Amino acid sequence: MTARLKWEVGSGNPVQDEQEIRRIDRHTILELLDGNSLTAHYQPIFSAKDGAVYGYEALTRIIGDKSNIDIGELFKKAILTKTISTLDVHCRGNALKQASALGISGRNAHLFINVCPETLIDPAHNVGITDELADTWGIPKEKIILEITEESAIHNYNLFKQSITYYRNRGYKIAIDDFGAGHGGLKMLSIIEPDFVKIDRHFISDIDKAIIKSNLVDSIATACHRMGIKVIAEGIEQKEELEAVLNMGIELLQGFLLHKPSPMLNGDKAVIPALHSRKISGLHTRGEQSFIGDIVHDTDPVDPSATIMTVFNRFIKNPGLRGLPVVEDCRVLGMLHRIKFLENQILGKCGYGLSLNSYKSILQLMEQQFLIVEANTTLEDVAQRISSRKTEFLYDDVCVTKNGKYFGTVAISSLLDAITERSLVLARGTSPLTGLPGNEFIQREIDKKLSQNMHFDICYIDIDNFKPYNDHYGFERGDSVLRALAGIVETTLASVENGSFNFVGHIGGDDFIVITRPQISIPVCERIISRFEAQLVDFHGREDYEKNSYTSKNRKGEEETFNLLSLSTGIVSTEVHKIESYAQLASIATEVKKAAKMQDGSSIVRDKRMMG
Repeated sequence: MTARLKWEVGSGNPVQDEQEIRRIDRHTILELLDGNSLTAHYQPIFSAKDGAVYGYEALTRIIGDKSNIDIGELFKKAILTKTISTLDVHCRGNALKQASALGISGRNAHLFINVCPETLIDPAHNVGITDELADTWGIPKEKIILEITEESAIHNYNLFKQSITYYRNRGYKIAIDDFGAGHGGLKMLSIIEPDFVKIDRHFISDIDKAIIKSNLVDSIATACHRMGIKVIAEGIEQKEELEAVLNMGIELLQGFLLHKPSPMLNGDKAVIPALHSRKISGLHTRGEQSFIGDIVHDTDPVDPSATIMTVFNRFIKNPGLRGLPVVEDCRVLGMLHRIKFLENQILGKCGYGLSLNSYKSILQLMEQQFLIVEANTTLEDVAQRISSRKTEFLYDDVCVTKNGKYFGTVAISSLLDAITERSLVLARGTSPLTGLPGNEFIQREIDKKLSQNMHFDICYIDIDNFKPYNDHYGFERGDSVLRALAGIVETTLASVENGSFNFVGHIGGDDFIVITRPQISIPVCERIISRFEAQLVDFHGREDYEKNSYTSKNRKGEEETFNLLSLSTGIVSTEVHKIESYAQLASIATEVKKAAKMQDGSSIVRDKRMMG
């Protein structure tokens, strides 16, 4: 675009004008370098655990008369003009030199330095320059973390991986910066196998209001924690954003809310809100057990450095202990199951198991085939996964994580008890007239979807003028209408793809609830209305159907002419509203349904208001 605009007002030769742009950019960059117009500022990265400074990120800043140049654009132009290696190394040197002068070596903190991928794979790049700079300024390599931006496109992954391996072997730690903003994504993650992942600020901004961002960050954090990768949330500017990432178990925090960049190594400690409790869902109010995390047992894990006798003594002293997770830095590495451990590792085939295994590490003795699930997995989903396991693993304890970090264990007996209790409770909540789930079941289903951050639409369906219909045609005909509508809704949802996500419940009277994915809620409701209206002749009889009305008493006991039965549907979407609870959702749905009932005949109103 820049070249085209230049051509329109320039020489008329787009190639010549593009070269002119490159010449100017290159000249500007070299002028900045020669004039020592680049310096470094440092922004602290805090630990979510105690608010202490974990490290400082060195950020390039421009001083002097060119301070209005955008840093991001500067580096992009450096790539185009093939000056990126020179610029990158210069900034790296500034960061190390100034950090040394500020006393980074005497602090219990790491130094994060940005490195462009293009520099690492540039044939002209001096591979040993970072070692030379670190040695010159007396900063141990173990304290230096190289941030590799994920925003750039990498074309030679083999050469790139070789460069990363070189730095890691030299003692540096590696971080992926701006994760999610660039081209490499998961491919870069698998190639680098970093020590840290910094989630791009785009996903952190308004994460408390945007469910899509919340789901993506939660998934990234969970995956990284399972691989032993520390996660950094950068760009935190609001208190609500901070609380959201804390609740995801993200352990390192950075942003203007906590501390702004400074020429000094400032920000000794940040005020971090108390972490949320072990409770999985803040929506439960009656002690329901819907998720595996609700029944988790806080089993003290085993460190991989523990001895075989340590594990043996724990099993002997605790007869009810069925399984022990092997955990290192919150990451689950394996499981030790009581019967298998005692039979195979202690007794052995010929009775010499303890002698043969006494010198082995727990990492060699643990089992790596075990069931591990997230805490917000439903009991039914866990039971289904257990049923598909091989017979020899059928009764092994389930290991539970929260955001990828170890959370506890669940015995199979505890799971069966919880499922049985839940099934009995839900059975009591079924509508005897329609056979559909009633209010308690509806609330549990909504709570489950809210707690798992699912996107869904709630369709609140109400039969218009149902009371005068009952008064005129009789309650038996009214009950037939309710059963017919229940059947119509069930049949309609069953015909929809991915129907297992959908749900229908009978609130009571002539009110029904339908849950669908947002993309299909309106077509589903339109189909329900169409099928309902196709049965109006059966509901009212031929005579009234052809008159398109009937006469009955209204709520005041007066004779009034009423239209044939119709359906008013109010739709509330979690894509539009940030729903925090079932009560909030029910209130909004009722309001939207009232708006639908103000229209004549069958109607659908989907609330599109944005809520802050």
